[in-house]
Amino acid sequence: MQALIFDCDGVLADTERDGHRVAFNKAFTAKGLDLEWSVERYGELLKTAGGKERMRRHFDETGWPGPEAGRDTFIKDLHKLKTDLFMELIESGRLPLRSGVARVIDEAIAAGLKLAVCSTSSERAVQAAVNIMLGPERAAYLPIFAGDMVPAKKPDPAIYKLARDQLGLDPDRCVVIEDSNNGLRAAIGAGMHCIVTISSYTGGEDFTGAELVVPELGDGDAIAIRLADCQAVCAS
Repeated sequence: MQALIFDCDGVLADTERDGHRVAFNKAFTAKGLDLEWSVERYGELLKTAGGKERMRRHFDETGWPGPEAGRDTFIKDLHKLKTDLFMELIESGRLPLRSGVARVIDEAIAAGLKLAVCSTSSERAVQAAVNIMLGPERAAYLPIFAGDMVPAKKPDPAIYKLARDQLGLDPDRCVVIEDSNNGLRAAIGAGMHCIVTISSYTGGEDFTGAELVVPELGDGDAIAIRLADCQAVCAS
């Protein structure tokens, strides 16, 4: 095994329902839009990777609030505001790490493995999440590869191929921790092994092709995945 790579949302923390969704709704209110994404609606929109892409899909399906000529600027400005609001939530400390994440990262650092975070979210949001939730010492070992760095988002494998190329990785010696079908397909598409930790929105998804599927990485008496399990995946 050469590298351990993490998705961010749903893997490092269960941020989708209580983080991104809340921030989107606050942004809609701030912009005077009569719109609120319910837990169920956001779960449906999550099938589309990327926040700007989700908003485009929603307005394509329900109607746009402004003229067609200004849509790109409208989406860009709304997403920037949403990111500001999401970062406020992260910085508040109200979104904790998922069980086992810090433990496995510390094991990988101690073993001298390369690490990375590959996410469809913006670089700004992902870097804030890593810095705040994992702390600066761990963040120093975790280069960020974000959705705004590649032309296509998950399930396209572009984000994992970018990490492969920039870190000089052999994909068959890499293990990815993902929580969604889109993420799993992206990791497999890049030739990497993938372990799935199910999050609040992904329990009913198809994880065919995953090396292992667990509720969480786990801590204490509930450890489900150790670094040795990841290493065994590469050795098989």
